[in-house]
Amino acid sequence: MLVAIHQPHYLPWLRYFEKIARADAFIVLDNIQYSKNGWQNRNRIKTPNGPALLTVPVHGRYRQRLNEVRVNNAVPWRRKHGEALRQAYGKTPHFAACAEFLEATYGRDWEYLNDLNHHMLTHWVRLLGINTPLYYASELDVPGVATERLVNLVRAVGGDAYYSGAFALDAYLDPAVLAASGIALVLQHWTPPVYEQGRGTFIPDLSVVDLLAHKGPEARALILAAGEIE
Repeated sequence: MLVAIHQPHYLPWLRYFEKIARADAFIVLDNIQYSKNGWQNRNRIKTPNGPALLTVPVHGRYRQRLNEVRVNNAVPWRRKHGEALRQAYGKTPHFAACAEFLEATYGRDWEYLNDLNHHMLTHWVRLLGINTPLYYASELDVPGVATERLVNLVRAVGGDAYYSGAFALDAYLDPAVLAASGIALVLQHWTPPVYEQGRGTFIPDLSVVDLLAHKGPEARALILAAGEIE
């Protein structure tokens, strides 16, 4: 049973969903340390002027847990993000499938960043036709740090293999700990799919909204075709 684990992202990019679709179970690591200037509260879209970064303003402190991070609603970010997405994708072939959800989402008050990301992730997975069950680390409550904690999370959902991005080998992942625990390591190798984005030069690694707006029902197949496992 293959398990993938990843921290929550705002408007996640495509390789995130390849992990979910390829795995038998996906764990959202929603109670780790908040990373300032990371992807937990921001992502990129394509505009007529090139890529643009949409960032959810937060009240994030040093070493604060992600599930404690509050959204800074003193900044009119919801209106700005909604308008930016409509302007960027309003004329694309399949944006209508996203528009109602985005309008409702940006019409709500969000106190915690995790709640916003959980809400959006559930919808994107459903829209892509991905049936992989989602679990949340904050609900599993397993002990350990670093790779040891990953082992315990995989075991908590009945897994015996861990699906990881290849870059993790140079960052935080210790394959020896996985091997000693009887957890097989499966690596993701990713090449961003190239698809029609309308005018201008193709820009890879954008938010999933970009692919959904342009390709609609083809999105899931394009995501899976772009990833390989080892």
